[in-house]
Amino acid sequence: MSTLFEPYSLRSLSVPNRVWMSPMCQYSAAPEGADTGAANDWHFAHLAARAAGGTGLVFTEATAVGPEARISPYDLGIWNDVQVAAFRRITGFLREQGSVPAIQLAHAGRKSSVERAWIRRGAPIPPDAQYGWVPLAPSALPFHEASNTPEELTTDGIATIVGQFADAARRARAAGFDVVEVHGAHGYLINQFLSPFTNRRTDGYGGDFAGRTRLALEVVDAVRAEWPDELPVFFRVSATDWLSENPGDGREGWTAADTVRLAKELHSRGVDLLDVSTGGNAPDAKITTGPGYQVPFAEQVRQEAGIPVAAVGEITEPAQAEAVLTEGRADAILLGRALLRDPYWARHAAAELGGEVATPVQYHRS
Repeated sequence: MSTLFEPYSLRSLSVPNRVWMSPMCQYSAAPEGADTGAANDWHFAHLAARAAGGTGLVFTEATAVGPEARISPYDLGIWNDVQVAAFRRITGFLREQGSVPAIQLAHAGRKSSVERAWIRRGAPIPPDAQYGWVPLAPSALPFHEASNTPEELTTDGIATIVGQFADAARRARAAGFDVVEVHGAHGYLINQFLSPFTNRRTDGYGGDFAGRTRLALEVVDAVRAEWPDELPVFFRVSATDWLSENPGDGREGWTAADTVRLAKELHSRGVDLLDVSTGGNAPDAKITTGPGYQVPFAEQVRQEAGIPVAAVGEITEPAQAEAVLTEGRADAILLGRALLRDPYWARHAAAELGGEVATPVQYHRS
């Protein structure tokens, strides 16, 4: 049998296969009113299609833990009961199709208050404009020259955000999710604290490795305390800022060695799997891309930190995904654009590799 279509277990949870859907922003929630940040018909159709297509685990997009935690005003959120109720319709359907419903909890930090990707990707919405707000960050450094300058968080502000993650985890369980992931990647708030490129603080949340990782560990502890012991917690990390890897860059950033060190800490605190991506802090970083270009970082974490990992990054073909698993480079595959192009990727891959996925009863012929 294909390894890609073997079940995978974490704590008491069994995922039916290793084809998982990566979080992908849709920028389609209401920006104001009673349904602000709540999942709607688009989100249902988008996520439900991948479950009907045989995907073993289906992630929501990055879901904000508070209004100012959103990337754009059109992001999903999970800071109130209206949002919880809207998610229940989706999680119930995903589970009916045999998929595991998963949610990624996020705070965008200095990369927040921006336009939707298809309007003007990354263009800032000024704080005094409709739907705009002042971004929050470890240090008052804008993402790029045209970005809003963020407000440097106080220690009280940091404590509030840790509490928001805890509340979001509790609401996520009430909404029917079986996996919760802390978003610590792609230049968003937790990643901003981790990296010396974006964290210029001199208090207990900056400076050395222990200071810069403090927020990540406090958030994980808060989420784990609210999340059932029998269910897994994931953490998405950017394994590198792509600065130290480039000779001649000269800027200090987060490195793969830092990721391994953090992975060990996270594992000891109850994180069950690391979702290994890269980049996002430095907009001008030189990134070496290509098929499976982020897999080596996942492999390094798996081998050196001894924690299960999911691999991402231009994994598009079934045989390619199968090889990553059979070669021991990762424990699961997270697909992004490949699943946007083909919601039935898992079903087609199973036919190619000799695996099996659940088929909706409506598709069975009598």
